[in-house]
Amino acid sequence: MRGKMADEAKSFLGLLNGLVRRTYYGDAELSNDFLRSELYPDLSEKDFNDVLTRCLNIFKTLASADMDFNQLEAYLTSQTRKKEGGITEEQAKVITKFWKSHKSRVHETIVTNSTWGNTLKNFSWRIDIKTQAKHIDQINTPTAIVELQIEENASKTKGTEVVRFEMDEEKLRKILSNLQEIEEEIKQHCKQES
Repeated sequence: MRGKMADEAKSFLGLLNGLVRRTYYGDAELSNDFLRSELYPDLSEKDFNDVLTRCLNIFKTLASADMDFNQLEAYLTSQTRKKEGGITEEQAKVITKFWKSHKSRVHETIVTNSTWGNTLKNFSWRIDIKTQAKHIDQINTPTAIVELQIEENASKTKGTEVVRFEMDEEKLRKILSNLQEIEEEIKQHCKQES
């Protein structure tokens, strides 16, 4: 009995690994037929499709929520209590083990695949007071010194570019106002999604 449970857990872990490799790591050779013949040869096509669908749904939930381990535990508990379409406690243990080893890489892959332009890697700023200027009225005025580190995602060789610039008080106010508008738009969009 113990050997059968170990084999089932091994097959289930193999299925999860195959699905993550195909879905997130780009291994297109892992078809459903291949996974079934290698991992579940004794299962009917309908039963295998049920297991496959259940795994894909669980996996989508884990990845889209980028679940931490407390959330994972609560989610898996709810899935083991389901009468229909749920998972066994052994499968929940396998999923926990699997997610611990793949969570970071899956998250990185999702972020990389959803980024189409350059990425802001670091942002730093400071406020300086001008002590010298061409005109006397510019002395002792605050100036924001901004530094952006931008990673280029378009090229295969990712490089980082540093952009530095100064802003006076008026330009800083305009940028802060624009950022607030962007934040409001994001909040509105998030409300519409939920």
